[in-house]
Amino acid sequence: MERIIEEIREDLSRRLAVAADRLADRTLAEDPAYAALLGRAELRERIHHNLGQAVDGLVRSSRGLPVELADARATGTLRAEQGLPLASLLGTYRRGGRLLWSTLTEAVAAHDRAALPALLPGATVLWDVLDQMTDAVTESYRGTAAARTDRDRERRAALLDALLDGAAAVEGPAASEAAAQLGLPERGRFAVVVLASPGAHRVAEGPRAADGPRVLWRVRADGESGLVHLGHHPLESVRDLLAPLGLRAGVSPVVEAPSELPGAHRLAALALRTAPLSGGPRTALLDERLPAALVAAQAELAGRLRQVVLGPVLALPPEDRRVLLTTLGTWLACQGSTTYAAQRLYCHRNTVSNRLRRLEQLTGRALADPAHVVELALAHAAVTQRAAGEGGTARAKPSDRARRPGGPAA
Repeated sequence: MERIIEEIREDLSRRLAVAADRLADRTLAEDPAYAALLGRAELRERIHHNLGQAVDGLVRSSRGLPVELADARATGTLRAEQGLPLASLLGTYRRGGRLLWSTLTEAVAAHDRAALPALLPGATVLWDVLDQMTDAVTESYRGTAAARTDRDRERRAALLDALLDGAAAVEGPAASEAAAQLGLPERGRFAVVVLASPGAHRVAEGPRAADGPRVLWRVRADGESGLVHLGHHPLESVRDLLAPLGLRAGVSPVVEAPSELPGAHRLAALALRTAPLSGGPRTALLDERLPAALVAAQAELAGRLRQVVLGPVLALPPEDRRVLLTTLGTWLACQGSTTYAAQRLYCHRNTVSNRLRRLEQLTGRALADPAHVVELALAHAAVTQRAAGEGGTARAKPSDRARRPGGPAA
């Protein structure tokens, strides 16, 4: 094998130059990724070099020497850094391998057709060399691409931190610059989402659907947040976007500039504290839950509110306390309708009325007095938020399904 190649070396070199021209032209014509990355002269030079490396590998392998793979690894690293798809790179290597074999057989036939049978055992050796080169390219490419992905992820996380927390390093980007690097406009309609549970709950990212806003997620040990670029979509569309996750979530009001996102992040976290623990939509839009948000924002006053307004109820045995708090919460959710509350609680209307009267007696607040209803609603929100902060272990159940219409009044 080595003898044959040495005899045709000069002719083979000329033929490989022509083959490199053909393969470069074909690659640029058929592969837009290569066409966008390299000019013809550079691509042709690399192909010619790689074909020559494969021939040298064939000679070395026939001598029992290892194939030199440093150039193949360097090519894999370079193309990964440049962002060329691996499929494009491997496709060119495969086409180059077939072209090399046909060029080699043509050169041998032109030199001495009788020597062609002696070339056949070299086919196995050549394909082994090409496999080694392809494996080296692939391994190097994937390692570089993984490192690049990690760097991109870390950079993206830092940019999101700068926007959501307003805590960019001294040399870090300003909010407008960070937004631009994330593909966000300098002015627009933005909101922030905060989820109750961190982890692998993110809405799938990638090309966003035409019927929904874009969300950039940031996962940290202290929670999971999303920067929402609403575009023309209403803020309420975020609720539909988050519904499949089944998690409690808080959503900030709309802001118009990246510099306003840290404040929106804080308001989203506040909205989360008002999100329902169970039943119905679990996404809280801050502007829809402002009274409860006021309670959540004042922990010390919330504690006083619980004790002063609902202290006698909280002192009851656990089951009695649960029933009265559930009934009050349901009555408030039903806009003061005893009938609707009874339907939701699966009990008789008179049962709800009796429970509410007992609540009035214990608290000294009359449900016919709007001022008293405000106090009870805010105190109930304080109790619910405290239960959520404790992991929901003390929360009232949304319905009292054990009781049926006509059951005994409490």
